[in-house]
Amino acid sequence: MMDLHLATAEDTAQLGVALAQTRPPLAAVHLHGDLGAGKSTLARALLRGLGVTGAVRSPTYTLVERYAVEGGEAWHLDLYRLGDAGELDFLGLDEAVATLWLIEWPEKGRGGLPPPDLEIHLAIDGDGRSARLVAGSDAGRGWLAQAAKKTS
Repeated sequence: MMDLHLATAEDTAQLGVALAQTRPPLAAVHLHGDLGAGKSTLARALLRGLGVTGAVRSPTYTLVERYAVEGGEAWHLDLYRLGDAGELDFLGLDEAVATLWLIEWPEKGRGGLPPPDLEIHLAIDGDGRSARLVAGSDAGRGWLAQAAKKTS
């Protein structure tokens, strides 16, 4: 587990880059937090750190945005508007295609998503954000250890 205070948007971007630079070949990230906590900002920074140069749109209305990254495809999902996990079947998600899952509001898709390698809990904390990163797998533990070296 790693706890961080992200005082500025630049701190959030730096965390995203550190996660991008150390990510395992296959990974699922569950992003938790209230509206405005910074989930999309962190996901965007991670995607930028992976070399995505075009528009990085929030998937709030499309539910999923796909990006070509080295080694495959990154999928950014925002499940806030999902009524129940059964609706995931209509999104055309195939675990074999995505090499990185960035999932906002994962609790809305419980049972229909890959388990998290890394869970990131974000919250508003004064003028900044707090971030708690929790590994959910062996790959996640290795990822978290590598990212901690980059952020210290």
